[in-house]
Amino acid sequence: MTSLVMPTSPTRKMRCFRAFRASTIRAESNPDALLLLQHHHRLRFSQLTLKINFCQWCGGPTKHDIPEGEEKIRAICTLCGKITYQNPKMVVGCLIAHENKVLLCQRKIQPSYGRWTLPAGYLEIGESAAEGAIRETWEEAGADVEVQSPFAQLDIPLIGQLKKPHFSPGPESLDCRLFALDDIPFDSLAFSSMLVTLKLVCIIFKQ
Repeated sequence: MTSLVMPTSPTRKMRCFRAFRASTIRAESNPDALLLLQHHHRLRFSQLTLKINFCQWCGGPTKHDIPEGEEKIRAICTLCGKITYQNPKMVVGCLIAHENKVLLCQRKIQPSYGRWTLPAGYLEIGESAAEGAIRETWEEAGADVEVQSPFAQLDIPLIGQLKKPHFSPGPESLDCRLFALDDIPFDSLAFSSMLVTLKLVCIIFKQ
């Protein structure tokens, strides 16, 4: 799995990210514009992916449809039901601090079902790191965040800020809540990268 760090100075990707966010905000007040924007991003995604006709596990024929609980078209095996994901094996997510607490999600899927993690997941083809981190945070925690700066060269590279103190579990989360630093469930974290990241958070925030 490849780790990623966002650049600290403005780059073309960051300018594209700002343009994406600006267009999204404008579209929110115009339903027709929002539908057009969503169609544009779906078209961009489809142009960057290959059509997969056969399952990589059992060799069965695939159908191209949107799996339950998802938003993008995937290749789904008609025999074994497995889904083929085309995306970079790069994890992006947000470290969200609000009122001296850290937002964590309790996983609703394997691996590490029931354990706690920062809102994060795989980057999609055609996304910048910032776009992917914001999307994953919305999908897993229902939280609207604004990316501020890089945090660490780990699987969780971004630090986010809640725009509003509202969040709720997404389809892949059993629960999500804000933890004070002394209350973080270190013995129930989903991944080793989360342990490293949150230990670093405690060291920095307590200085």
